[in-house]
Amino acid sequence: MRRMLRGLAIAAAVGLTAGSAAAQKSADTLRILFRDAVPNIELYFNAQRTGLILSHLAWDTLVHRDPVSFDLKPGLATDWKLIEDNSIEFTLRQGVKFHDGSTMTADDVVYTINLAADPNSKVATPSNYSWIDKAEKIDDYKVRVRLKKPTPAALEYVALVLPINPKAYREKVGAEAFSRAPVGTGPYKIVKLEQAKEVHFERFADYYKDSPKGMPKIGKLFVRFVPDAATEMTELLAGRADWIWNLNPDQFDSVNKMPTLQALRSESMRIGYMSIDAAGRSGADNPLTKLKVRQAIWHAIDRETIAKRLVTGGSRVPPAPCYPTQFGCDGDIAVKYDYDPAKAKALLAEAGYPNGFDTELVSYILPQWTASVQSYLQAVGIRAKVSQLQVAAAIQRAWRGENPLYLGSWGSYSVNDVSAIMPNMFGGGNDDYARDPKLQKLLEEGGTANDPAKRKAAYSAAIKLATEQAYWVPLHTYVSTFGFVKTLDFKPFADELPRFYLYSWK
Repeated sequence: MRRMLRGLAIAAAVGLTAGSAAAQKSADTLRILFRDAVPNIELYFNAQRTGLILSHLAWDTLVHRDPVSFDLKPGLATDWKLIEDNSIEFTLRQGVKFHDGSTMTADDVVYTINLAADPNSKVATPSNYSWIDKAEKIDDYKVRVRLKKPTPAALEYVALVLPINPKAYREKVGAEAFSRAPVGTGPYKIVKLEQAKEVHFERFADYYKDSPKGMPKIGKLFVRFVPDAATEMTELLAGRADWIWNLNPDQFDSVNKMPTLQALRSESMRIGYMSIDAAGRSGADNPLTKLKVRQAIWHAIDRETIAKRLVTGGSRVPPAPCYPTQFGCDGDIAVKYDYDPAKAKALLAEAGYPNGFDTELVSYILPQWTASVQSYLQAVGIRAKVSQLQVAAAIQRAWRGENPLYLGSWGSYSVNDVSAIMPNMFGGGNDDYARDPKLQKLLEEGGTANDPAKRKAAYSAAIKLATEQAYWVPLHTYVSTFGFVKTLDFKPFADELPRFYLYSWK
C-alpha cells in the first residue's frame, strides 16, 4: 500500500510538472528560484552571487568576458587602450539605450565609476574598486579611468563588477528609490521588484544589436527567493519552478529519475571556506588567536571526505586560499595539513587546551555540511555551537567582526585572478579575520606589479604566510548542481554565472 501511494504521489507530481512546464513554455516565462535573497539588487551594494547573476541580466559593462574562452570583448565600450601605467581610455558605443529610453553617454559612465570608487558610497566589496582613482569625461563618447596604482587585472573587474547606471535617473530618484525601481542597459529590463521576495524581467526590445550577449531568446524571467533548499525542491517537483541550483547533492539522482526534469553538475570557481578569528575580532585572547589552535583545526577536518562524499560531483580540496586556475594561485608553496585528529588533540594540549574549548560556528552553507565540520571539531574537543543563518545575516555578522568560526563561500565575482579573493579575505577589510600587516603588504605588491613574475612571487609569499599561520581553511571547491525542466536548453559555465539571456526553450 505504501509503495502504491508513493507511486501515485510521484505520478501526480510528474503530471503537475509536465503540464506546468508546457504552460510556462507557451507563456515564454522562465521561473527561477534562489535561496539567498538579495536585499539590494544594485550590484555595488550586495556581495552575493545571486546579485551578480541578476546584475548581468539587467545591466551591461564596458567590457564583456566571453563565458567559454574568457577572452575580453567589446561591450558598452567598442575599444580601450592603456595609457602609461595609470590610465585606461575607453571609447563608448553610441546609440545604447537605458531601459527608461535615455541614451548612454560618457556622463553615465563617469558617474557610475566615480560612485563605485568613492569610499563614502560604502560599496559592499571595496576591494573590487579600490584600484580606481577617478573617471574623467574626454567627450560624449570617450572616458579615461585613472588608476591609483598599476592594476593588471583591471579589465577583468571592469567586465564583471562595473555595471553602468543612468546618471540622470539615479540622481533624480535617489539611491534608495533606484534600488526599488532600477534601470540598466542590459538584455532584460526589470518590470517589477519586491526586495528580497521576487523580481520580474522582460526582454528589452531596444537592446543594442551588436551586444556580445545577444538578444534574449526567452521573453520573461520570474525570479523568486525562497528560504531553504527543501522549499526549492518542493517547488520544482510541484511544477511551480523551472530552474533551481545548488540543490542537495543527495537529490541529484532522484531529480534525474523524473521524466520532465533534469539535473546537471558543474564545478565552479567558488570555494567553500572556514574563516578563523586569528585577530581576536570576536573577543580578544580567545583560543583562536593561538597558532597551534588554528593548526589543530586544520588537522581536525577531513576535507577530502567532505569534498568527495558530501559535495561530490568532482569537488576538490584547494591547497591554497584561492581557486587553482586563478593567476597567482600557487598551490605548491602552500603549507599542507593532513587529516590527523591525534595531532590536532596534541596541538590543542600544547596550546593549553587539553580538554578543548567552547566556541561558535556561524554558517550559511548547507546545514549537513555545517554539521559535518562541527562533528570533526567535536571529535578533537572543540565544542562549536552552530548558528545557521541566511546568507545576508551571516555576512552582516562577519563584517561586524562577530564570527569566531565562520563557514562561507566565495566565488571571486568570477574574476580569474588571486586579487579577487585574497585581498578580500586578508586585505584589512570587513572579511579579514587575520589582520596581518605583512600579509596585506604582500597582497598589495601582487596586485600592483605589472611584471607577471613579480606578481607571482608576491602572491606565492602571501600564500605561504597565510597557510603557515593557518588563518583561513579552504575546504572544497563548489560543484553547482542544477535542477531544471527538460524543455529548457540550459548550459552551465565554469565561472558560476548562469546566463539566462543565452538559454532558450527546446
